[in-house]
Amino acid sequence: MRLVLMVALALFISYIDRGNLATALPVIQKEMSLSPEQLGLLGSAFYVTYVIMMIPAGWLSDRYGAYRVMAVGLFVWSVATLAAGLVGSFVALLLLRGLLGVGESVTFPASSKLIASGVPAARLGEANGIVAFGYLVGPAIGTLLGGFLIAELGWRPVFWIFGALSLMWLLPWRRVVVHEPKLDDGDYEGPGFAQILRQRGLWGASLGHFAANYAFYLILTWLPTYLINVRGFSMVTMAAVLSGAYLLNAIGGYGAGWLTDRWIRSGRSANGIYKGIMALNHLAGIVCMLGIVALPQTASIACLYFYEFVIGMASPGTFAISQVLAGPSAAARWVGVQNMWGNVAGIVAPAATGFIIGATGHYDRAFLLAAAVNVLGIIGWIFILPKIRPIEWQK
Repeated sequence: MRLVLMVALALFISYIDRGNLATALPVIQKEMSLSPEQLGLLGSAFYVTYVIMMIPAGWLSDRYGAYRVMAVGLFVWSVATLAAGLVGSFVALLLLRGLLGVGESVTFPASSKLIASGVPAARLGEANGIVAFGYLVGPAIGTLLGGFLIAELGWRPVFWIFGALSLMWLLPWRRVVVHEPKLDDGDYEGPGFAQILRQRGLWGASLGHFAANYAFYLILTWLPTYLINVRGFSMVTMAAVLSGAYLLNAIGGYGAGWLTDRWIRSGRSANGIYKGIMALNHLAGIVCMLGIVALPQTASIACLYFYEFVIGMASPGTFAISQVLAGPSAAARWVGVQNMWGNVAGIVAPAATGFIIGATGHYDRAFLLAAAVNVLGIIGWIFILPKIRPIEWQK
């Protein structure tokens, strides 16, 4: 459990640090006179390097040990967060967002390797629920605290404070490996990479992951600006509304992970449970993306809250499904590929939204596109993904 909690804390930190920019964008936009297109590129820059480095991060985690890879990645992204508070130009901020993506690319491949190796199969749902709570509550705390601190101190000190605090995670992480020495050894046995790439389940999960992330990253990167510029919220009100939505997201993640394990132990089908939750997530995404922009303010926020709770419920399954299918020997590389394709959405969604807003002056078509992308998620998780059970890898 110590391992799972530390991994959850690392993911919590990573989502605070990657989400700082979205909270600060309305202020940065005015200070640097940035266009909507430039805002979209800033939102996408992180995901370009994040995606490119995902497969190498999975390979490094298998080859040299997920403990070491996680520690190095956290150091890199903490330094990038600190330095972002010092820059004064669009180009410099763009480059540091890219460096942040390099550091954070290790999180899901390394954490999946650690969980698949150190957690019994009967507790994978709960373990992934705890980790999901960490990375889902990160935006809630980061947005609320960041919004208040930006209003009081300005945006630059927020990056300095959060970057310095992130580095402190490395101290207790060293103690984890002392108590779990096996985590410090690379384990490169298992299927070859080509064998992993031939799995139908990998591509079904990758498509589903992309579809879920598209709407999630649209919300994460653009909703603060939407609430302020379109709905007329103040910085503090925006931070309070979004932090509440992200908190529901985290509660849904932990609750679904906890319940999933208990349902499966009671004899229910893991395949039916996981696929049912994934289908519900994408159906909710279709309805709620439309409702956020089309409905009056109160109903719009209700759609946001419902969407965040349901996508939180789907978060543990996103990685538990892969850990079950791939097993300990292939989980890091499998998740590296899946998370790479899933986070292509982080490149496409912020940039596409920026260009749509720049061309039309409105957010409606951007959210309509996000609703349509959710259809791909149903295809991936339900129709392409095979039955969820461990793959018998050829030796």
